[in-house]
Amino acid sequence: MSAAPARPLLSPDHIAMIDKGVSAIVASRNADHRPSLMRAVGTGIAADASEVTVYVSRSQSRQLLQDVAATGHIAVVFSQPMSHRTVQVKARRAELRAAVESDRPLLGRYLRSMEDEVACVGYDARFVRAMLAFDLADVVAIRFTPTEAYDQTPGPRAGSALPAA
Repeated sequence: MSAAPARPLLSPDHIAMIDKGVSAIVASRNADHRPSLMRAVGTGIAADASEVTVYVSRSQSRQLLQDVAATGHIAVVFSQPMSHRTVQVKARRAELRAAVESDRPLLGRYLRSMEDEVACVGYDARFVRAMLAFDLADVVAIRFTPTEAYDQTPGPRAGSALPAA
């Protein structure tokens, strides 16, 4: 007898939010459980949420990249600035690779979305461009398959596992 198919971790709504491009903070930890984190300069998600890729600046994320490489552990918080709607995904196995020219369109789309998102809370696009500036040669892509997901939107459901019943 075959097992029932696994229930998706993320709803289509969550996938659409992440795919659109919202604020993303990437975290990991070392063997002593000391955390490291950095703001992503780009994100991507497969249509079925089977794979997430986050992009960080190597020069600004040395400890984070070292921790992901050593432990494989990663957690990413995706948050919509205007509403604070937030979802967190986690995995215990992540792969690192240098960003390549074919990543540039996704990074550009993320930047444009973040300009719109942050404008909703009163910040000029120049602020966003400065915050997310990168040299492609300095960008690292971190790819993983989410194994856990949580609602982290402030309120009574914050911290509850997704899919929330």
